[in-house]
Amino acid sequence: MGLMALSRLMSMRQDRRHRKIKSRSMSIASAAKRKGSPGRQVDNPRGRKRRRYSVPDLPKDIWHDILSLLPLTDAARAGCVSQTFRSSWRCHPHLTLNSETLGLIGNACRREELGRIFTNRVDHIMKKHSGGVKTFKLHYCGSFFYSSYLNRWLEIAVTPGIEEVILSMPAGCNTVNYDFPCSVLLNGSGNSIRHLNLDRCAFHPTAGLGCLTRLQLYQVHITGDELGHLLSNSLAMEKLNLNRCDKIICLKIPSLLHRLNCLTVFRCTALEVIENKAPNVCAVHIDGALEKLAVGDLLQVKELQMLHVDESNLVHYARSRLPFIMPNLEFLSVCSAEEMFSTPLLAVKLLYLKNLQIFLDDGQLGGFSPAYDYFSLAYFLDACPVLENFILGVLQTRVKHELISAGDSSMRRIPGHQYRNMKNVSIMGFCSAKSMVELTCHILENATSLECLMLDTVYDNREDTDGCCVKGSSGECRPIGRSMITHAHKGLWAIEKYVAEKVPSTAKLNVKKLCSRCHKIK
Repeated sequence: MGLMALSRLMSMRQDRRHRKIKSRSMSIASAAKRKGSPGRQVDNPRGRKRRRYSVPDLPKDIWHDILSLLPLTDAARAGCVSQTFRSSWRCHPHLTLNSETLGLIGNACRREELGRIFTNRVDHIMKKHSGGVKTFKLHYCGSFFYSSYLNRWLEIAVTPGIEEVILSMPAGCNTVNYDFPCSVLLNGSGNSIRHLNLDRCAFHPTAGLGCLTRLQLYQVHITGDELGHLLSNSLAMEKLNLNRCDKIICLKIPSLLHRLNCLTVFRCTALEVIENKAPNVCAVHIDGALEKLAVGDLLQVKELQMLHVDESNLVHYARSRLPFIMPNLEFLSVCSAEEMFSTPLLAVKLLYLKNLQIFLDDGQLGGFSPAYDYFSLAYFLDACPVLENFILGVLQTRVKHELISAGDSSMRRIPGHQYRNMKNVSIMGFCSAKSMVELTCHILENATSLECLMLDTVYDNREDTDGCCVKGSSGECRPIGRSMITHAHKGLWAIEKYVAEKVPSTAKLNVKKLCSRCHKIK
């Protein structure tokens, strides 16, 4: 009932109804006399009549609960429409403050001016807020920030009862330019925080956070000892994510963290050692090969992501080593900079792997070696008897492999392969390299339960399939070289010539179209 009344009230100004005038002699005084009567017509000086609505007479705390269910921007609009709601949105428990919620998207001001406007608006909101914040998300925009303002906002927001704090400083900001005030976490104010996410700042905690379940640090200036102290006193921790934290040399995770199940460590360039004693880590996201960093009991791990933009042969490593050290994997994602060796044929299998993602990125180095055989990935698929979903992404600036020709009918086959559980296959960056076409046809011939095959001849993560640009900040698709545009068109030809006819009637073939503007052959 309350939400319906609120919706009617917010749309009242935009939904004024014009009605026939029964009597132009009706006085303004008569209209004023009936003003405020629910559901009745009221005249105005221009002779129009509009219907006025009254708000149900509910206790203030109920209206506060209703307003708390709305996004901050809608709650603020409600406060502009009615004085009844003005005090309610000022105690809104979920504050998300960024360029979008503050109406700064598309603002033509320079970054310096944009930062000043952003600061003024956030400061106005925080000064008016009465407290009781549950979620505080601040994504600072502009080219600079004011530490004194930011500290004051955190003092207002971080009070007993807050559950989530997300602070993201402007892109390009040096991590030592802002020191997160750990004093706001003292005296019980930080004991209720469950999720802490800090970007581009310095963080030197002196105490633990008893309820903290998720910690995410990106480009944060923190030492291994400081982080170890925080972890030792945050026993509810479940997920730890460290990205580009370049002051950590040794990461020690204590055995007391029984709830820790997910560990992510990416691009921490100074990191030399990980000593993980937490007993229940089952998801690991890490740079490169596992032998370099001891991430704990590998038999427990069911989800693994290996990402490294500079390290090669990770796919070969995953096939040859993981069945021995992580036999219980259910999800595997591998991103390799280059593959010099084809996938080997081995007897050992990954018996529980259901999801496999392989991403190959040549790092703008001019394409992959023609010695690498895409078709050899069939041996990886054969090693996963319960595999359901397979994604292959190939990002390259040049195709060096042998291309399939119009009269080529010699396709390699591997007898005995059966992918009985495979349902979904996606290949991004599909090209007319003969070995890639052979791999695709091999999957179609042996995946007896296939439901969908998605092929994209351009690897740019666009979502639309109607041949239009992906609308981004520039309104254009990700730029690719003329050579790869030509190969994308050749890939479409290969799909029509060799792949489409092999798709079973029970499966759907989804071929993403090229952009009619950005992917033309010139």
